[in-house]
Amino acid sequence: MFRECVKMAIDGMSASKLRTFLTMLGIIIGVGAVIAMVSLGFGMQEQVKKNISSMGSNLLIVMSGGRTASGQRIASGSGAKLTYDDAKAIEKKVDGIKYVAPGVQSSYQLVEGNQNWTSQVQGTTPNIIDIRDYKIEDGRMFTEKDLSSRARVCVLGQTVVDNLFPEGNPVGKIMRINKAPFKVIGTLSSKGQSAMGQDQDDLVYIPLTTAQQRMMGITYIRNITIQADNENTINQAQADIEELLRQRHKIREGADDDFTVRNLSALIETMQETTGTITLLLAIIAAISLLVGGIGIMNIMLVSVTERTREIGIRKALGATYNNILLQFLIEAVVIGVVGGVIGTIFGIVTAVIISHFANWEVVISIWSIIIAVVFSVGIGLFFGIYPARKAALLDPIDALRYE
Repeated sequence: MFRECVKMAIDGMSASKLRTFLTMLGIIIGVGAVIAMVSLGFGMQEQVKKNISSMGSNLLIVMSGGRTASGQRIASGSGAKLTYDDAKAIEKKVDGIKYVAPGVQSSYQLVEGNQNWTSQVQGTTPNIIDIRDYKIEDGRMFTEKDLSSRARVCVLGQTVVDNLFPEGNPVGKIMRINKAPFKVIGTLSSKGQSAMGQDQDDLVYIPLTTAQQRMMGITYIRNITIQADNENTINQAQADIEELLRQRHKIREGADDDFTVRNLSALIETMQETTGTITLLLAIIAAISLLVGGIGIMNIMLVSVTERTREIGIRKALGATYNNILLQFLIEAVVIGVVGGVIGTIFGIVTAVIISHFANWEVVISIWSIIIAVVFSVGIGLFFGIYPARKAALLDPIDALRYE
């Protein structure tokens, strides 16, 4: 009997193909919108995580300059400045730390032959490429020996290579940084843009001592980049670093720090929470169209019951029971929900891929979002089909046969 009810439901839908399609359209758009928005939202979360992680994993960045009790920012470099000795003390005394790389940076004009380019020149230690997860494309990174001898050597990012050395490999060649000659000893593999939209390949690494004494004439450093052993040790390492620096800078209890420690793991969590909230909001907005689609199913089913009143009367006169009629119309509503959900899923995936292609966004197709959207569409069809089906099943066969 169930199979017969399914057959009658499909025959009834086939008899009015356009009306059935228009009824499905609300479900198709609703499911498609939910899947597209959720997929783009998850893609945004992954993109944020990937961009921040490209700066390095489990990172702490200590910067000169802190905040007052009122939250006002102390100017970077004011008060007791960070020193190379601070970085060495952190590396020696703080547990749970893998790498430490102090640094200074400034923007300089770079010249090679008739080519010139302005880029960020960073004085640092060899550990920086391990912390920032750079790979050496050609040549080598400078060493501790280069650091102690204040060697005029440099390692270039790919953007600098492309603009200064369009003819080929720059390793072994001499270029000028702020009119001072430097030998190119290595190039870095490309990393692309950071989370803030900065080009991570537009940089030059030189030894920290060379930058301090030969380029900038300073004794302090501007920041210390630290990589913790793992995500479980990073918060304790941050607390130990803050305590150590307060002791070294002789900051009294209750006084404002003259440094700031940024935890990039906490930044990832915060940004993922934000993008997660945005994704949920987009999904809720898209789900409203599913509700509208459900109302469309109920409206069309009510019209169908009215149009097929005489047919219902004949079926009842021939022996169809309350349950037979109820099941027939419920199946029609559920089939509309199922078919609409499947088409909507395809539509949503295609839409998400097209948007991501043209907008250059990342997209993550979640199997759970597909399952939930389809189940929800079936539930919508069932829920909004109950009233019209019950109305059809309760029709009196005598009145139904008299209906014109």
